[in-house]
Amino acid sequence: MIIKPKTRGFICTTAHPEGCARQVQRQINYVKGQPSIDGPRNVLVVGASTGYGLASRIVSAFSAGANTVGVYFDKGAEGSRTATAGWYNSAAFESAAAEAGLKSYSIVGDAFSDEIKDKTIELIREELGKVDLVVYSVASPRRTHPKTGETFSSVIKPLGDVYTNKTVNFHNGDVTEATIEPATEDELRQTIAVMGGEDWQMWIDALQAAGVLAEGATTVAYSYIGPSITHAVYRDGTIGAAKNDLEATAHRLHEQLGASGGRAFVSVNKALVTQSSSAIPVVPLYISALYKVMKERGLHEGCIEQMYRLFSDRLYNGGTTPVDEKGLIRVDDWEMKPEIQEEVAKLWAALTTENVYELSDLEGYRKEFFGLFGFETDGIDYEAEANPDVAIPNLR
Repeated sequence: MIIKPKTRGFICTTAHPEGCARQVQRQINYVKGQPSIDGPRNVLVVGASTGYGLASRIVSAFSAGANTVGVYFDKGAEGSRTATAGWYNSAAFESAAAEAGLKSYSIVGDAFSDEIKDKTIELIREELGKVDLVVYSVASPRRTHPKTGETFSSVIKPLGDVYTNKTVNFHNGDVTEATIEPATEDELRQTIAVMGGEDWQMWIDALQAAGVLAEGATTVAYSYIGPSITHAVYRDGTIGAAKNDLEATAHRLHEQLGASGGRAFVSVNKALVTQSSSAIPVVPLYISALYKVMKERGLHEGCIEQMYRLFSDRLYNGGTTPVDEKGLIRVDDWEMKPEIQEEVAKLWAALTTENVYELSDLEGYRKEFFGLFGFETDGIDYEAEANPDVAIPNLR
């Protein structure tokens, strides 16, 4: 079939298998072109099929030579419906890992469930013995608690006051104002339950109890802080409260794992185009302005560049991992340089529908968004027939 992008708001409902494979190979090629990392040997990535999770898996495998297990919730093709981008990404990764002689396995299902945790533990025990790095990179709008059965839904809202600021429709360039009502107490509770640290804690507890977490193991989860422009809807809003819980969990896990020489961190990463960030009002316009400034100064990084720098310069640098006063790893340091933020703030104040393509990299944002789903990727003939039914090697 000929596969074209179909969008609904900030969601693309189709994905292109060859485009996704090309994107994965580009990331692999980047990593293989960098100095290798003396890093982990056996890695579990929870949330491994897109974004920072996928990039973490690629760096682990193709820079450190690690065996990997990826856990993710994606769907294969069915009838006239394509598979999800994460499915195609993972198929491409598994094929490349097999060619490189690396062990790699995929488990598809609800990472929040006890069933998937148990299945993952059994796979690790049988195939790898133990893992020495656990990457937690889950992004989901909902979570069903494995013990109580309650289903939580997250919201992207400010706390306390109504919030109004600029936003952009990245499909057509319309810059408008978005007004968001504050979250209720129950919405805040549910967002923390979905996006906070409880499930990360459950994964580490389960791996430890089963004896498949190596002594001296490292675990890392991902977060974002960002500038004052986005704070009301992000860091000071419901998502920020959930990230505070994630960071508190990291401190508990650091103590828990420290007894056997292990470590736990939250890495604060750069703002990037993801399906999740595209859903947050204000953020796509901020990212578009940020991209323009960082690209002009030669400081722009994508997911793979960020994760390579995290692994090589921070987690596995041969010494102590540098952290800030809150114990956070900061690979958002280039984004948050004062001179970068000053320039972005100037652009932000001037941005309108009439000048958005001139004063920001909205076209780059849009191209990168569609690239997440394998579209607008160099070297792919989108008028040619493509087979949407792609199998994932080593799917358990």
